[in-house]
Amino acid sequence: MTATFPDAVHAPRPPGPPVVVLDDVTRTYRSRSGTVHALRGVSHAFAAGTFTAIMGPSGSGKSTLMQIAAGLDRPTAGRVRVVGADLAGLNRTTLTKLRREVMGFVFQQYNLLEALTAYDNVALPARLAGRRVERAQVIGALERVGLHGLARRRPPELSGGQQQRVAIARALHTRPAVLFADEPTGALDRHAGRDVLELLRDLVDAPGTHGPAQTVVMVTHDPLAASYADSVLFLADGVVVGQMERSDAARIAARMAELEPVR
Repeated sequence: MTATFPDAVHAPRPPGPPVVVLDDVTRTYRSRSGTVHALRGVSHAFAAGTFTAIMGPSGSGKSTLMQIAAGLDRPTAGRVRVVGADLAGLNRTTLTKLRREVMGFVFQQYNLLEALTAYDNVALPARLAGRRVERAQVIGALERVGLHGLARRRPPELSGGQQQRVAIARALHTRPAVLFADEPTGALDRHAGRDVLELLRDLVDAPGTHGPAQTVVMVTHDPLAASYADSVLFLADGVVVGQMERSDAARIAARMAELEPVR
């Protein structure tokens, strides 16, 4: 269910250095009907400590943009740099290692293993990678997302919003430079959706001792969700067609309505 909640209010903050940079990125696919141009020369920099929402009509290229920015897909042309590393120059093994160390991923479906506790779900990627798991670091990730005392609960014992928080804790466990979120509230009710977006906002703002400011890049179709971001990047037909800074849901929805194709 699409989350519905009051518009977010957050103060502007100076951006940090670029964490992810796309330079004239093009992505084309071959299909039976011909060549599909998913991205057409997209250039954009995602700065450290910022929250960016990516929006656009179906087929606009927003998911392709995220996949290429995260190194999950290769551009046909152009360059992608993440924390200074040019992804084009990395082989598959090195690219996988980079993703594990500097990127976190959250999806609409939580992708948790029901037989494992919240603690073990958070620790699992590190264990699969053969890395030592520090209990304090796992507990710290769970506490950072507001799940203090729930480490031994299994997914069926948690609400949908809590399960998504476990998924976010799992993504944060390795302290990534950038967190990619693909429709993170798409499977949540309005209250759980609000809680998750407030959490993402708090991660970027990094209040108190909860850790360094997080960089978040989120694909969403929901103007209310996008209103939590510092910046909204609009795509249409594989091209960046606009950007809004610290905008409200009504203005974001109006801009999206302009981009929807006439039927």
